[in-house]
Amino acid sequence: MIDKPVLLVIAHGSRDPRHAATVHALVRRVRSLRPDVRVETGFLDFNVPSVQGVLESLATQGVRTVVALPLLLTRAFHAKADIPAVLADAPPQLRVHQAEVLGPSPLLLSALERRLYEAGLTPADKSSTGVVLASAGSTDPEAIAVIAEIAREWRHTGWCAVRPAFASASLPRTQDAVRELRALGCSRVAVAPYVLAPGFLPDRIARGAAEADVLADVLGPAPEVARVVLERYEAARVPAPAAVSA
Repeated sequence: MIDKPVLLVIAHGSRDPRHAATVHALVRRVRSLRPDVRVETGFLDFNVPSVQGVLESLATQGVRTVVALPLLLTRAFHAKADIPAVLADAPPQLRVHQAEVLGPSPLLLSALERRLYEAGLTPADKSSTGVVLASAGSTDPEAIAVIAEIAREWRHTGWCAVRPAFASASLPRTQDAVRELRALGCSRVAVAPYVLAPGFLPDRIARGAAEADVLADVLGPAPEVARVVLERYEAARVPAPAAVSA
């Protein structure tokens, strides 16, 4: 008998092979942190296995409960529409609980700083460094507002300034945010990609960082990201108790 729900990590997928490789590296880290939990990976597009294929395979193996976790940093179209639609077609014998997206989380801010320090900054550089929080972008106003709020929150941890930027759908672009931080008088400017894996839009962020002093790597399999994955899994598999009416 299977005691714990299977964790199904749902990634977007990409034609860029670096995307799937990074997703698999993150999943390996999650498994290393929780060897007692079965973790599977499914993709919405471009890569295999598909989410539907994984769900059907789990059902034939006798699995009854799945926590489906969107590997997304904001709650935008994919989390609100695409993924629920795919999960609605799951085999009827499966109980599927959709977990919350990864962001926002203090752990993700820690992961962003980890990547900046790996790129050459030190904690002593914070007060003189302006940071561009570079997101993929979205047409969803809720997602854009979340990125702006993360930038405001991160500024309060000691950076000279933090500005959000977007690779698509929204403004400003990375290069414009870099120039704004220069104009503010920050001694150096760093770009921190708020994205999980390499691909077309992260490459656009990198091009936009040409005038920056530091470009951090994508979040990828950072240990903090793996911990957020497991936090979301636990919250979804053990729902909060319902409020008791008076």
